[in-house]
Amino acid sequence: MKVVLQRVSRGSVSVGGVQIAEITRGLVVLLGVGPDDTRNVAQALAKKTAQLRIFPNDQGKMNLSLLDVGGSALVVPQFTLFADTSRGHRPSFTKAAPLRLPDRWPHILHPASRTWVCRLNKVNSELICWWKFSMTDQ
Repeated sequence: MKVVLQRVSRGSVSVGGVQIAEITRGLVVLLGVGPDDTRNVAQALAKKTAQLRIFPNDQGKMNLSLLDVGGSALVVPQFTLFADTSRGHRPSFTKAAPLRLPDRWPHILHPASRTWVCRLNKVNSELICWWKFSMTDQ
């Protein structure tokens, strides 16, 4: 799994012009799922995301987690995180999970987002706003 986290003051996702999810202060989580990713990987990634100390405390230092600030997470599927651009000028997405994978992950994605065609609206809360990391089953 690969993830990009963005601190936001608000965010929402719409599918077919209908808003299906909305958060205020928290994280937009762009989630790339690989074909071999497991429930264990998803749970470890969710725990790491919730406990990562990337929100500022009263002194302005990044020392608080999503849980500490009472924030929310908006998870958006993003297969392009698995793009391979090492050859040619057209990215390959063969390392991403098949589009039908969300059927195996109902606890992660809203049913309407399983079309993988959604519109993300967000307002970043600070200039430093993203972290990218990967997790595998080990």
